[in-house]
Amino acid sequence: MSNMMRDSQLMVQIKDENLGYMSDMALELAQMAEDSGLMTLAYLFRMAALEASTASSVLAEPDQLPRQVTSH
Repeated sequence: MSNMMRDSQLMVQIKDENLGYMSDMALELAQMAEDSGLMTLAYLFRMAALEASTASSVLAEPDQLPRQVTSH
């Protein structure tokens, strides 16, 4: 395996771990905001957590992007 390939895989792994950490932190902050009665803030943190976990799973499995299914 070439160095460049290994480096890019490492970067994806680090980015994935960072996104997982961000997602966890955002959920903790959302819980704290909720406990303080700050529902709008809690909602924003939950959205941030969702965003981070979505980005994380897309990075992990680029082949398996969710396909939009529209029913008519």
